[in-house]
Amino acid sequence: MERLILSLLLLALSTASIASTKVIYGDDDRLDVFESTNSMFVELSKSTAAMIPNRAIKKAFGGKTYTIKSKTLAQRGICKSERFANQPTAANCSGFLVGDKYLVTAGHCIRSQSDCSGSHWAFNYKMKNTSDANLQLPANDVYRCKKIISQSLDSRTKDDYALIELDRVTNKRPLTFRRKGKVTKNTKLVVIGHPTGLPTKIADGAWVRSMNNVFFSANLDTYGGNSGSAVFN
Repeated sequence: MERLILSLLLLALSTASIASTKVIYGDDDRLDVFESTNSMFVELSKSTAAMIPNRAIKKAFGGKTYTIKSKTLAQRGICKSERFANQPTAANCSGFLVGDKYLVTAGHCIRSQSDCSGSHWAFNYKMKNTSDANLQLPANDVYRCKKIISQSLDSRTKDDYALIELDRVTNKRPLTFRRKGKVTKNTKLVVIGHPTGLPTKIADGAWVRSMNNVFFSANLDTYGGNSGSAVFN
């Protein structure tokens, strides 16, 4: 797995566009996890998580499961003919596991300890098939943000990241991220996260379009809600 996960990039996208802005380049390459035929992408998705506000996720009696409650895209005003219109939109942001209890997301998603305490992080928030979402999660898939390790949201340096510590993590594999070198132009990319708060979406068919000393630009199919998503070459 380590040799396959060569590059991770934190996306910094505004969640204000959750119901209005379309950010699709060419064909819409977003797939639900069950639709993907790429076993590596499916495996990588297991290390990604959704940031879900406390009001939208509740622990069941006995504490063994959590229930997610959310409006669908259609209920939020999206045309019923649009893709994924009948799917729930519970997530505010996305994140990915980088250590035993450590998760990376966007800096504008976690600005304070209040933001940290105000949400749960849910793994395996995904569609089971075309009509059923996985909205009943075992306790081992849901975690709380314990504290912020490092956070930056700086327009001057273009920093937009947060590293947080979760209260615990069970049976989840951290991702290995690039520590040196630079990605090259035209490198193929895939992003895994939660566009418009939807259950996990895998979107490939993208590539690096241009680069500078701070960041690279790409034609990834992403929306608000993908903030904090992992990007892989």
